[in-house]
Amino acid sequence: MATQTFTLEQVSKNNNADSLHVIIDSKVYDLTDFADAHPGGVHVLLQVAGQDATSEFYSMHRHEILTKYANMAIGTIQGETPQVIEPKAGDLCPIPYTEPMWLSPEFKSPYYDESHRRLQKEVRVFVDEYVRPEALRIEEAGERPSAEIIKRMADNGINAMRLGPGRHLEGYNLIGGIEPKKFNYFHELVLNQELVRTHGRACNDGFLGGMVIGLPPVLNFSRNTALRDRVMRECFSGEKSICLAVSEAFAGSDVAAIRTTAVKSADGTHYVVNGTKKWITNGNWADYFTTAVKTEKGYSMLLIERGEGVETEQIKTSYSSTAGTAFITFDNVQVPVENLLGKEHQGFPVIMSNFNHERWVMACASIRASRVVVEECLKWANQRRVFGKRLVDQPVIRGKLAKMISLVESGQSWLEAITHQMCNMTDQQQAKSLAGPIALLKNFITRAAHEIADESVQVFGGRGITKSGMGRVIENFHRTYKFDAVLGGSEEILGDLAIRQAFKNFPKSML
Repeated sequence: MATQTFTLEQVSKNNNADSLHVIIDSKVYDLTDFADAHPGGVHVLLQVAGQDATSEFYSMHRHEILTKYANMAIGTIQGETPQVIEPKAGDLCPIPYTEPMWLSPEFKSPYYDESHRRLQKEVRVFVDEYVRPEALRIEEAGERPSAEIIKRMADNGINAMRLGPGRHLEGYNLIGGIEPKKFNYFHELVLNQELVRTHGRACNDGFLGGMVIGLPPVLNFSRNTALRDRVMRECFSGEKSICLAVSEAFAGSDVAAIRTTAVKSADGTHYVVNGTKKWITNGNWADYFTTAVKTEKGYSMLLIERGEGVETEQIKTSYSSTAGTAFITFDNVQVPVENLLGKEHQGFPVIMSNFNHERWVMACASIRASRVVVEECLKWANQRRVFGKRLVDQPVIRGKLAKMISLVESGQSWLEAITHQMCNMTDQQQAKSLAGPIALLKNFITRAAHEIADESVQVFGGRGITKSGMGRVIENFHRTYKFDAVLGGSEEILGDLAIRQAFKNFPKSML
């Protein structure tokens, strides 16, 4: 770190393209060699050359930019001390409403204990140091996560923890020192919400999102113990990956409309599978496909391994290719009968069994991503100056912030209330009593995301629709938030499901 000190007069002499210095937060930066590479052009820098550009810098950039270019700092202004605090990995944001209420020291919660707080702290450090840098790299490049980051996640038990509580956690060392038998849905909520702080929707799916929905049917319904244990071990370690293949061109939320067929061979040893699947998360590189098929007398679920007759093709969506969204073709694929999940012709219970958890996971992630957007808007409203005052000094901006905060806090509170019920119910009780509430929860949270995405762009203006710079997080969220509104059951389907279930239990005495 540079220790040289300068006077304001000394800096002022470096005011041209041959020697270009600026002052930001009492630090002196030599931008001479960087000027031509500056994204905004050299002329922008020349306008503040030799001057204190603190106000100009923070009206256009976040402090993290200075960290990126720390090597350009050559000293400080004599007698002055930098005022901006350098954030450290794992730090909580001190700005009100930027963290869930339970993380604020002045508030209490009946849901979380010391193990949840310890887990949150350790996962945030892990995300800050390893996950977010990798996420930002692959989001832009459209690449799948590296084997190194998946292994690092595996070594900390994160891949296994993402499937929630259960026997599958036994034998794993879990980040935060959580005992596998004491791991509950609030631990999983904490994990989900910290992992989503990557500033990229596609990479959140890329980090084994397909495993979260594709592996549970194997663990819960495979009667082939050796196969189940092998697939679980390979997927948790990152050696191989898995996806859930249900949706088709003719069958999205309408699962009963699937056309992929599985015909049992004459000798009864295998199924011959033909058909296609579409919009399959992680399908482009998956090794295993947990696949819904139409059999002779109904619907069944099969675990299909990548091999002869299995072809995958990347689908380009409005978010990055790092999610590996795929179109899959099964052409006379031979699948051993031992790979049947559940009972033949009775696949619907298998298909439906994981929907509650999938939708709950999506609700956890979507509401936390919305809070990240709120954080960006609060910071921007405080530092951006227009018409001679900060954005937040404008009543219309305060109204937008109030609306966004209210939506986030409401969604988080409802999420925690339902999570508490999950912790106190068996899987069977959850399936009976929580399908409707979880459907409405996801519906509410994705509608909240819709409002937050819209308002955040208005707060950021042109930057909110620009893929780089200060508004990058806003642009990414606005472009991708709709994935949560469609995947796992569209808002309309979920709303209808919840009301139909409510009326199924309508008391006859009220007729």
